Amino acid sequence: MKQSEELRELLHSIHRKSYPAYKGLKGIYDFRTYRLSIDHVQGDPFASPSSISVRIWRERAGFPDTYLKEDFQRTALADFLTRQFSAAISRFNFRAKGSGKSGLLSTSSCSQEILKRTSLSITEKEFIARFEVGFPANGRTINAPELEKIFFDFLPKAVTQSFFYRNLKAEEVRQVIELSEDQNFIRKELPRLGLIAFVADGSILPRESGISQKPMKGSVPFISPESLRVELTLPHHGKITGLGIRKGITLIVGGGYHGKSTLLSALERGVYNHIAGDGREYVITDPTAVKLRSEDGRLIREVDISLFINDLPNKKDTHRFSTPDASGSTSQAAGIVESMEAGSQVFLLDEDTSATNFMVRDSFMQSVIHREKEPITPFLERARDLYEKCGISTVLVAGSSGAFFHIADTVIQMDAYRPMNITEKVKAMLEEYPLKKTDVPDFVMPEFKRELFFKKAGENDRIKTRVRGKDGFQVGKEALDLRYVEQIVDVEQTAALAAMLRYTMEHINGSNRISEIVEMLEKEISNGGLEAVVGGDCVRCGLAMPRKQEIFACFNRYRG
Repeated sequence: MKQSEELRELLHSIHRKSYPAYKGLKGIYDFRTYRLSIDHVQGDPFASPSSISVRIWRERAGFPDTYLKEDFQRTALADFLTRQFSAAISRFNFRAKGSGKSGLLSTSSCSQEILKRTSLSITEKEFIARFEVGFPANGRTINAPELEKIFFDFLPKAVTQSFFYRNLKAEEVRQVIELSEDQNFIRKELPRLGLIAFVADGSILPRESGISQKPMKGSVPFISPESLRVELTLPHHGKITGLGIRKGITLIVGGGYHGKSTLLSALERGVYNHIAGDGREYVITDPTAVKLRSEDGRLIREVDISLFINDLPNKKDTHRFSTPDASGSTSQAAGIVESMEAGSQVFLLDEDTSATNFMVRDSFMQSVIHREKEPITPFLERARDLYEKCGISTVLVAGSSGAFFHIADTVIQMDAYRPMNITEKVKAMLEEYPLKKTDVPDFVMPEFKRELFFKKAGENDRIKTRVRGKDGFQVGKEALDLRYVEQIVDVEQTAALAAMLRYTMEHINGSNRISEIVEMLEKEISNGGLEAVVGGDCVRCGLAMPRKQEIFACFNRYRG
């Protein structure tokens, strides 16, 4: 390891040389309280910025050991410190002058959700902060004094302010850890109480806009109906009450614009913890819950959709169904079976984004088109079996078909964003609106035997990936569309999925079951963090951990 003064001397020696001379700076430098590592140097001032990391011994960082014992605590603390560091370096952004990206200073921009990111890793021994720096130049001539300002003036201030406990407000750090412990407590309580979700009284569920996840100002605070209210005593917050959504089938109904989809959206994102002030800090959902919808045109590869679709007119086998261009109903059927394979125990559905003919067939339609002429067994007729035989609960938003009332264990009406329990009222009315009995094919558990074939990339083959926002990425020549995987909440999760797919292409040869591939990736990440599947010559900031459900969804949409 070199000393910081050696870096200063190197900078002086390359001033006004051509840009490639910056490559000679790669290495690790001791700045006494931390080590600065120049991991990757950009090719020119207009290319992607250089990758830099700062390493701080845990002992020197000075955070109490009690804040670092559990993985969820470390994730919450890393999220908080990333936000601190991002704010600190933003004050110096582009204050070093030059061409192109000269003077850029950036790290991960965290969303409302708390995610495990490569921007800050907390290991048993050290804190590793990763960020990007645009090395300054005039044209393509090195401007070393400007980079010297970044390394010896700007960064020391930002690092010192952000990563040392003595320089932070102890009360703020304590609150971050305590919130994470309260959220973890609720997650552990859900199965014990027979719940799949909890929505705290006082939560602010509406969002600022369709493109912002910040809470809407002046919104109606959530208040649970007394008959569905659950009281918990959290380790730090103390007593808290809220709506407890029980296992089984829950129907959310109400007039348009009364908050049905807003509640479902909050449950959908409740698989992640949220920062203080978000309004959904205590909206906690079973971590395996998956939002399902129709997805016209998506790839389906050898999925057993026979639970929902059989006896197609073209005699196509639905036990190993494949199509490059699925309809709404087949895509939704495949999505359910794929989610079962991924281990989901809760399905979240909105009638508005579901295929109508997949969800329900009313009595008149059944009279006109007899069962033997209809290959689709609607979700309405499978939801009860999914719960009783597979333990999979359903939360469904409905606004047009009353048939769903017949299968619901709990019915919640949203009225001007206020939930009301109308279960007993609905059950009393069901006798007046009987549901026509139909012969439903026997429930048979789908088989999960799907495989992907990879021809392992050679050592000299470079598989390029390019992330195109949160909704997809390109790997090699193929574009993956993830628009309808609605629980991807951050572009860095999409970037991580791209890295995982590339890693698989580089390390797996031949046919493998998708479940085995995901298991392999999870094992690698468990042992070495997200860094283990990045590949390349250095680990960069800009990746966030997706759930197992989203990893499955990514591979399910890979055409290969």
